[in-house]
Amino acid sequence: MNEPIITSEIREAPQVIRTQLSQNIEVVATLVRELERKRPPFVATIARGSSDHACTVLKYALETTLGWPTATLGPSVHTLYGGALHLEGALVIAVSQSGSSPDLVETLRMARKSGARTVAVVNVENSELARAAEFVLPICAGEERAVAATKSFMGSLTAFYPVLAALTQDAALNRALERLPDLLEGLTPLEARLSARAERYRFAEHLLVLGRGLLLGIAQEAALKLKEMCGLHAEAISTAEFRHGPMRLLAEGYPLFGFSSTDPAGLSTLSACAEFARQGADLTLLGTGPEAAEHHLALPETDHPLTDPVVSILAFYHFAVSLALRRGQDPDRPLLLSKVTQTR
Repeated sequence: MNEPIITSEIREAPQVIRTQLSQNIEVVATLVRELERKRPPFVATIARGSSDHACTVLKYALETTLGWPTATLGPSVHTLYGGALHLEGALVIAVSQSGSSPDLVETLRMARKSGARTVAVVNVENSELARAAEFVLPICAGEERAVAATKSFMGSLTAFYPVLAALTQDAALNRALERLPDLLEGLTPLEARLSARAERYRFAEHLLVLGRGLLLGIAQEAALKLKEMCGLHAEAISTAEFRHGPMRLLAEGYPLFGFSSTDPAGLSTLSACAEFARQGADLTLLGTGPEAAEHHLALPETDHPLTDPVVSILAFYHFAVSLALRRGQDPDRPLLLSKVTQTR
């Protein structure tokens, strides 16, 4: 059986990161100088789909490392309601694989006109979104033929990290980024275990995906991929929020999929999931951190909390592809979806 296109694209992610680190040096340095010259009062992101999930991770990265409050802009405020936001001095980051969705382009233009400093994190460097921005950080993922974004999502996660490392003078983050491609390539032996775990959910109807902090965006991305590739209804929930109303669903037998890490939020999820398991929850836990039990698929640490989520999502992508195939789905061409979605 031929390997799905999406699997080969997942395997290309380490090279995407290597290419970013070597090709984006100049634009990173220029952007860092601009942000050091005048630090923004706040940051706002513009994105949809997987790109918006990358922005959720970036929000926690910016707030925990730089203390810069970060919010998500709804493009419809401008494109449908006609609102003009007051963004003077703000840093506005638009993230998109294609860079062609009209609502993102128009909203970024509005932000720049209002006095914001604008950055486009894009895979298509000659796109309308790139032309609308003051600064462009290329994702460097190359062509992505499968409908569901994978290597471009991972590139979206890491594209801004060299900027953060420079602004915070975080040598450990630079070292972690340099090692990350090799570490990702070393995950291949874990694929068999991920595939075996996927069999557990062949006939599942629902799955609740838990993550917190830097891993909330990873949980959101995982839930989307379960819907896209596997035809499985999945919902991403903050581990902290789950303890409120959603926890009631455990009594109905809803299975859980949690993401762990060695940072405080990831350890909180690990602890909570251990409690849920003791209560009899059907649980899979994926990520770095001490292996809690046989339900925990432990991953190697990257030596930095910002890069641990990249390892988690790459491993999850292999899990999702295996699950899609076991459910009789084509992970390369999900029903009703196309590669580029344009919204206004």
